[in-house]
Amino acid sequence: MTTRRQPADEQAERIAAACLCGAVKVDIQYPAFWAWHDHGRPSRLAHGAVYATYVGTWRKRFRILKGKRTVREYLDKETGNTRAFCSKCGTPVWYVRKSAPKWINIPRALFTARTGREPRYHLNYSELQDWIFTGAALGPLKNYPGVMYERPKRKKRNEPPPMF
Repeated sequence: MTTRRQPADEQAERIAAACLCGAVKVDIQYPAFWAWHDHGRPSRLAHGAVYATYVGTWRKRFRILKGKRTVREYLDKETGNTRAFCSKCGTPVWYVRKSAPKWINIPRALFTARTGREPRYHLNYSELQDWIFTGAALGPLKNYPGVMYERPKRKKRNEPPPMF
């Protein structure tokens, strides 16, 4: 009796990701190829956040495990890029750029395990918003457990105008 050898892709470690409600589950072969923060307007609006963080991989290293019929795609006619969302909870589940159709990009937040890549790249950095959190010192907000806030900056005292 001979045993069939599994292809390398089937032997590889895989990491799973899921939408908020769990209706859509996907996985990729570990490690992801790259990771980055996208400051562009389309990603900002699709995620409702100051930027979106993605991990990217070859499409052939990506699988839909659950919820294929639950996924809805949006084609941005201006850019030709496609974004996919869970139709039940609205979570963005992947993004494919027209200029790179062999790649698929998954929001980093959907993974509960490490992806093998740190997001060291920033796309569309020229669109960085002025309301982004910059790592300012935070303090606890009194009477609101778990809420932190940026303390207001102290205003400089007005110095008297110079005497001539």
